[in-house]
Amino acid sequence: KDDASTVKSIIKAAVAEYVEIMERESGIKLSPKLTMNTDSSKDLPESSFGGVVLTALNGKIVCDNTMAARLELVYEELLPSIRAILFPEE
Repeated sequence: KDDASTVKSIIKAAVAEYVEIMERESGIKLSPKLTMNTDSSKDLPESSFGGVVLTALNGKIVCDNTMAARLELVYEELLPSIRAILFPEE
């Protein structure tokens, strides 16, 4: 909720950039209909450490781009390296 004003200020430019990239890469011109959450009960919890969660098709597609989700991805990717350091093969 603290970042709502920032999101509102950049949302049009972000959509325009997305449309331009999609048209350039795929040749398809999109016309996305974008709305921002106005239901404060759906605000991200403090444990997300900021970011955004994008949904499409009534929640059937979810893109969690919060700091917590990104850290979880990095953690999962680093597990094999951590395992090799902790338990080296002899």
